[in-house]
Amino acid sequence: MKGNSSATTAQDRSAKSESINISSGYLQTIYRRLSLVTVLLPFLGTIVAIALLPFAPVGFSEVSLFGLFYLLTMIGVEVGYHRYFSHRSFQAARSIQALLAIFGSMAAQGGVIFWVAHHRRHHQYTEQEGDPHSPHLHGQDLRGRLLGFWHAHLGWVLKGEISNSTVFAKDLLRDPLISSINRMQHIWVLVGLVLPGAINGLVVGTWMGALQGLLWGGLVRIFVGQQVVNATNSVCHLLGARPYRSDGKSTNNVWLAIPSVGQSWHNNHHAFPSSAIAGLKWWQIDVGTWLIRGLERLDLVTNVKKPSHEMMASKLR
Repeated sequence: MKGNSSATTAQDRSAKSESINISSGYLQTIYRRLSLVTVLLPFLGTIVAIALLPFAPVGFSEVSLFGLFYLLTMIGVEVGYHRYFSHRSFQAARSIQALLAIFGSMAAQGGVIFWVAHHRRHHQYTEQEGDPHSPHLHGQDLRGRLLGFWHAHLGWVLKGEISNSTVFAKDLLRDPLISSINRMQHIWVLVGLVLPGAINGLVVGTWMGALQGLLWGGLVRIFVGQQVVNATNSVCHLLGARPYRSDGKSTNNVWLAIPSVGQSWHNNHHAFPSSAIAGLKWWQIDVGTWLIRGLERLDLVTNVKKPSHEMMASKLR
């Protein structure tokens, strides 16, 4: 009986894995290689950009391009991929949906459907078997904690696991506009690299200017954005405050609030995942909310969801 029970448990786990993952070895191999390239190229580009500083100092145009494209792509990820497409925390005009999906794609963190499927799966299985990037499933000793941090921050990306979009993102698969943008994800990544290079080349008037634009507005910007978003999975499930009861060990981390445009109020988010407002206190800086409220005043965004005071009080620890 014990042997049969073990076999049944293994079969159950296999069935669960099949339902939440695309388990094709060929597809995972392809995506694992693609993930390595997506992580490695921005890292190498950042090293080159730093190495060039003594010969080609960064000027106002390079800093401006980094800031502009960083803000656009992080808004695409946090306001678009996260708050809108993953959680439907507000309603948006089709033009806004398209822009958010395109800007998010330029961040080189996967297409919108891939990203949403992973994130919805994370919420369904938070800190349990099936969570794609929990740092708490590798043991509680020092080795387990270090392995958990690595897995949550970058290991899960390099693993090449593909969440089943037909289970977790069926609504997006049925949307012709979003599906089309998703299929062109590699094009948007290239646009996000070429455009700052072309702009800076025209502004500075040299090939070195074009290279600097490509590096700082493109590869360095992608590298920094990847680290900040990945830190939500690692740091914001390990370090910080937990004012609200939620479905896991998510935390609020004030140090990441500005670079993450509000994503690091992660305990707030896990307590109220359908809220469009991440910074629930007046002092919690949330650039994503400022944008949503601004679009709301222009009637480009409606039905902005936020928990009531009673709901927040009921979940306080």
